[in-house]
Amino acid sequence: MAELTTIARPYAEAAFRLARERNELPVWSEMLRFVSTIVADPRVASALDNPRLATAEKESLLLSVCGDRLDATGRNFVRVLVEADRIAVLPQIATLFEALKNDADGIAQARIDSAFALSDAELAELKAALEKHFGKTIEATVNIDPALIGGARITVGDTVIDGTIEAQLSAMATQLRA
Repeated sequence: MAELTTIARPYAEAAFRLARERNELPVWSEMLRFVSTIVADPRVASALDNPRLATAEKESLLLSVCGDRLDATGRNFVRVLVEADRIAVLPQIATLFEALKNDADGIAQARIDSAFALSDAELAELKAALEKHFGKTIEATVNIDPALIGGARITVGDTVIDGTIEAQLSAMATQLRA
């Protein structure tokens, strides 16, 4: 996975710079999301991986499936990826592009794993605290995981805030062993 991210990063950065220069970040975000969904489809991936298809045929296939959902620059970007045999990393490119876009927009993605469902008020309070802590607007995804026993584990980028009962019990067990 790290290798694919390494390959995808320069393409994502180039797409981001181009989109930012043209003030088209949302447009590019949507185009990359759309094309990466198509490329991730097993039937399309199989066709694009077929050594019997020439590069021009792969381009034609992919661009015909995309239809008018890509503008001229987006179509050229896809052509470059196909010609460089990098189309398979398009999902990673889209993910990295979205991270760059969110960073530029001052947005952070938070994953909240909670033992129980959060009320709207609890979620709003938690998001407000996270926004204050990280200095960014927080977009949260909440996942219910009863195995946590109680509390919540919050992941924002590389930062993990583990306030679960499970983590507290594990910390107590470690202290008792010491």
